Amino acid sequence: MLDMTTKELQSRYVKPEEALRLGVVSGWYTTKISGTFVTGPHATQAEATLKIKELNPPPVPVAKRNMGAAHSTPVVAK
Repeated sequence: MLDMTTKELQSRYVKPEEALRLGVVSGWYTTKISGTFVTGPHATQAEATLKIKELNPPPVPVAKRNMGAAHSTPVVAK
């Protein structure tokens, strides 16, 4: 299961020489800032970027609450 608490992912290209050393297939990967592979290989950087967007969707805007009369200045009758 993917670590969905990861706040920042990046795309990274692994060259054939490095892939051989790491025991992975050459291509584009999504990685944590620490360098840990998350997904891949992807054929293009665009595919890796799309995967990052899927894993880290933008936050849903929180609607402002209407505090209503409970938090307004009380009116004192004279």
